[in-house]
Amino acid sequence: MPLKKPAEKLIRVVIVEDNPYIREGWATILDTNKKIVVKSSYRTCEEALSANDIKWCDIILLDIQLPGLLGTEGVEKFLEINPKLAIIMITVLEDSSHIFKALQNGAIGYLIKKVSPDDLVQAVIDAYRGGSPMSPVIARKVITSMQVKPKRKKTFALTEREEEVLALLGQGNSYASIADEIHLSIDGVGYHIRNIYRKLQVNSKAEAISKGIANGLIKIDSR
Repeated sequence: MPLKKPAEKLIRVVIVEDNPYIREGWATILDTNKKIVVKSSYRTCEEALSANDIKWCDIILLDIQLPGLLGTEGVEKFLEINPKLAIIMITVLEDSSHIFKALQNGAIGYLIKKVSPDDLVQAVIDAYRGGSPMSPVIARKVITSMQVKPKRKKTFALTEREEEVLALLGQGNSYASIADEIHLSIDGVGYHIRNIYRKLQVNSKAEAISKGIANGLIKIDSR
């Protein structure tokens, strides 16, 4: 006789949501899938934390705006009980502070409550398989936050000669050695340096060099 295939392990889900209609709706949606079983559902983090199911479940669907302990804070406490948990935040809140607080505390996914039934089921399956399900609007916020735009360097309208003088100052040259380098009188060098100070809005050689480096006007030799 052919050997029986072992039964596929069900994905065990716990729901923490204070709205009873939403709780029941999610449970009904998930229980219709043969791969998923909703073990229990709770109104608050405190109720869920005192239950035994947290030790044995695979996934928690966790709201943020709960009475008592907020979902963002509950994430850490659930993971202390069961570090293998995959916690998916599912909420109406789309602001970045809540998103990043939940993710920093250990949540692996973030869905908004208008998620479709099919997407909810797929999110649970993806999370169980090691994925990080996110609603598109949430994923966009996360990606945008990581795309740090480089600061534009401030322009000071230095002439080419003034930039040359500033660079030589940055190399530690004296007025006399700068004059020799660019074939000007010392007074001519002083004239350019006064213009540099005015345009950079500084009052000393040290300030001019510091501002020049900060704004890319003086290149640092990294060798």
